Amino acid sequence: MQELNYIRCGDYYIPDIRLPEENRPIGRWGRMHRDYIKEHNPIRFNDLCLSGELWTYLADLNEQAKSRLELIIEQMKAAEDVTEYMKASDQMAWVKAVNSIRNRAEEIVKSELIYN
Repeated sequence: MQELNYIRCGDYYIPDIRLPEENRPIGRWGRMHRDYIKEHNPIRFNDLCLSGELWTYLADLNEQAKSRLELIIEQMKAAEDVTEYMKASDQMAWVKAVNSIRNRAEEIVKSELIYN
């Protein structure tokens, strides 16, 4: 248990409780996961809120989801032979392939990290 400091406010002593400073954004993935745990796991949501770790947890999850998405997209591009040569020769086919890859990769990230 951590030591509590008190500040005097008039005739009363009030615990000096502060949330940790977190400057990283929670982003798209963090907001999606926040809404998910708020609705489907309210006990965990309340625990994270009351301990002051919610923002840090969501910022970490957002970074993990972004890096996982980039990795999956690159792997799918390599597996399906979507290259810069394809982009130069047939732009519409390249856009179609990249959009398909991105949508599938986002669904994978959602099922692995966000809605789990």
